[in-house]
Amino acid sequence: MSLDDLKSAVPDYAKDLKLNLGSVIGNSDLPQQQLWGTVLACAIASRSAKVLRELEPEAKANLSPEAYTAAKSAAAIMAMNNVFYRTRHLLSDPEYGTLRAGLRMNVIGNPGVDKVDFELWSLAVSAINGCGMCLDSHEQVLRKAGVERETIQEAVKIAAVLQAVGATLDAEAALAE
Repeated sequence: MSLDDLKSAVPDYAKDLKLNLGSVIGNSDLPQQQLWGTVLACAIASRSAKVLRELEPEAKANLSPEAYTAAKSAAAIMAMNNVFYRTRHLLSDPEYGTLRAGLRMNVIGNPGVDKVDFELWSLAVSAINGCGMCLDSHEQVLRKAGVERETIQEAVKIAAVLQAVGATLDAEAALAE
């Protein structure tokens, strides 16, 4: 199971995805922990069993146990937060924005890894889940911490490619049934 196996599974009509998969992961300038934490969190967020099965072993091999758990935590907490905050944003009644969330989010304050890495993974998952409020919030935290726009864009590119690969492979699997 590997990045190469995943690329091999991408059909010919999606050659651009195969090429992008190789470049956004194989040629990334992100440090290993940021890269593989982003890959793992986005593989989970893609909801594609194939993408997750192929990339998880490589992510686990490239992450400390703490970073591995934190990346999974980012995917989990953002699965909840992205629905909650996206809904708040989309509702036309602004009063919802004044109500207390009342949801536990302790992992955001103490993720077990560098806060910047966790914020980057959370931003990437938020891109997949389409929560503009979360994207803005995480991007602002990252920029205040001195993270360059290019780094943020790298994480978003990983999210976009993994989501597209997952959708394509899942569609092919459904058509083959």
